[in-house]
Amino acid sequence: MKNKLVVLSCALCAGLLFSMTSCNEKSKTETAEPAINLADLDTTVSPTQNFNEYANGGWKKSHPIPAEKSRYGSFDQLGDKTEEQVKTVVQEAANKTNEPGTVAYKIGTMYNLGMDTAKIEEQGLKPLKPYFDDIAAIKTPADVQKTLATFETYGFTTPFGFYAAPDAKNSDLVISQIYQSGLGLPDRSYYTDDNDHAKKLRAEYVDHVAKMFELMGDDEATAKKNAATVMRMETRMADAAMTRLEQRDPDKTYNKTNLKGLVEMAPDIDWADYFQRIGVKPEDINVEQPAFMKEVDAMIKDVPVNDWKTYFRWSLIDGTAPYLTDAFVKQNFDFFGKTMSGVEVMRPRWKRVQRSVSGAMSMAIGQLYVQKYFPPEAKQRMENLVENLRKSLANRIKNLKWMGDETKEKAEEKLAAIGVKVGYPDKWRDYSGLQIKDDSYVQNVLRARKFGFEYNRDKVNKPVDKSEWHMPPQMVNAYYSPSMNEIVFPAAILQPPFFFMNGDDAVNYGAIGVVIGHEMTHGFDDQGRKFDKNGNLNDWWTDDDAKRFNKRADVLVHQFDQFLVVDTDTVHANGRLCLGENIADLGGLNIAHDAFKMGSKETGKIDGFTPDQRFYLAYAHVWAQNIRDKEALRRTKEDVHSLGRYRVIGPLRNLPAFYAAFNVKPGDYMYLPEDKRAVIW
Repeated sequence: MKNKLVVLSCALCAGLLFSMTSCNEKSKTETAEPAINLADLDTTVSPTQNFNEYANGGWKKSHPIPAEKSRYGSFDQLGDKTEEQVKTVVQEAANKTNEPGTVAYKIGTMYNLGMDTAKIEEQGLKPLKPYFDDIAAIKTPADVQKTLATFETYGFTTPFGFYAAPDAKNSDLVISQIYQSGLGLPDRSYYTDDNDHAKKLRAEYVDHVAKMFELMGDDEATAKKNAATVMRMETRMADAAMTRLEQRDPDKTYNKTNLKGLVEMAPDIDWADYFQRIGVKPEDINVEQPAFMKEVDAMIKDVPVNDWKTYFRWSLIDGTAPYLTDAFVKQNFDFFGKTMSGVEVMRPRWKRVQRSVSGAMSMAIGQLYVQKYFPPEAKQRMENLVENLRKSLANRIKNLKWMGDETKEKAEEKLAAIGVKVGYPDKWRDYSGLQIKDDSYVQNVLRARKFGFEYNRDKVNKPVDKSEWHMPPQMVNAYYSPSMNEIVFPAAILQPPFFFMNGDDAVNYGAIGVVIGHEMTHGFDDQGRKFDKNGNLNDWWTDDDAKRFNKRADVLVHQFDQFLVVDTDTVHANGRLCLGENIADLGGLNIAHDAFKMGSKETGKIDGFTPDQRFYLAYAHVWAQNIRDKEALRRTKEDVHSLGRYRVIGPLRNLPAFYAAFNVKPGDYMYLPEDKRAVIW
């Protein structure tokens, strides 16, 4: 299934979609809450040897990974608390007779159909019959192209995808974007790597695809043949695809053209017909991966029509399996849950259905939760923290010794222009055009996908809506958008362990303060620095300053390349892939600590810890996490974020203030010689 962000954004973590919990303000006469749970620590470990285990070892022991999860951390713990509240509100809609057409009706109807397993089993594949019939009717390459367009509108995986997003060099205008897609596995490296692990996984994937074809009614021999066809086609696409690392370079993925240029690039695709079928009048078009599109064009011409029909059958079932009968759901989980991530059991059905309903109507559900749970005073305190962090970063930029005055001036202008959104949108998305019917679960999922596609598509060739949010309030996350030059903090993250309404300054600056600084720093990381104050891809650096930045960033790459992903394996972290996030963590810590020292008068100890120590303990607890080996290996291929333990250890080893707080000395593991430390922002 497709998974393309409609904005170029840098999120705090690989997103978790949950609702928020309430945090009621305490009396102003109460003393500040400590916020550091001593039981979370493991004081048998020295903070100078392994600060992650020292700060989080107790938490890790008392929070084993649930059988239904591939990892469990502070984000997930917060998610568990809030998921129950989502359930209450969703089921409130599900248990009432609601007026057809209302948001409550749509939430309740979709949820009830998802929970009605008897009806799902009875219907089998009947709800998908129109799609299977369309595939069976394909006779020519022209028919293949028609199906590409139809499948795109329903969110099925096709060799290339379409979405609408700001023009990277004219960020006030939304244009058409074409990007590489087509793979059933999450990353091209699964197809191209030659190691034993990749070979084994490919064999398991082909077996999974074959089993899915058998569930569709193919005999065993035909199913295996069809699975081989799918693997052959996907491997060809993977060979032509950009690597995940290459895709992080906005200069490489900016290749603006028009319909005439697109026809010249890929002449065997009828682009005029394609755009007409998806409902777009193309003007400017950015092709993110031109070489890949040329290969897809060749495939349209030389891959047999019957092979395309096989590929489409696979795409259809792969994109709907979680919403079908138990046999499909189980087989889908066995591969993507157990084999890929090491998850032991499926999540309870209500959680899976609730997640799909939330995905379909995320902002509608977000609006209900904001009304019920978000304290207005949290927004004001957060906005004050943001401005304190902005002043801190401005001061750090001013005092940078490695950057020249010309670049500093541009950096200061960009920082001053960063927009801030906290809590929830000022205007909510209109879901009146979303059709939810009392017919079948999977059909409603597909209707919601098409609604989402059309919502995004209809922005093409129009001015960018600067007020729009690209995360719902109930998402425990935050993001920076280079094209908007803004930082966004959904309501759900404004609660412990990130934000304490009555917590001491040290803890709030160490947790949510670093989150704020992290997102600000994304505006100046290896990607964000290429965008100017207006959100345009525009080089504002002198050559010498750019070289000095890259040299300093390379130090961080080398550090993270040394970390082992799994203790018993030889796979190392990918410091280059995670560079942007690691720069943001390091910068966020520096900015937040400076802001804390400037803005707080705290000097006394709490529970035996100084304010500086509490600052770093609060930061570490944000990244408390247990993770399965398979999931750690998977994320190393796919995720631009480092593993939780290295988000603690990695940046802290570069900070003199951390050394002073915990008396780190030469010879300690947490110590790096000064000439080995990364100093950027």
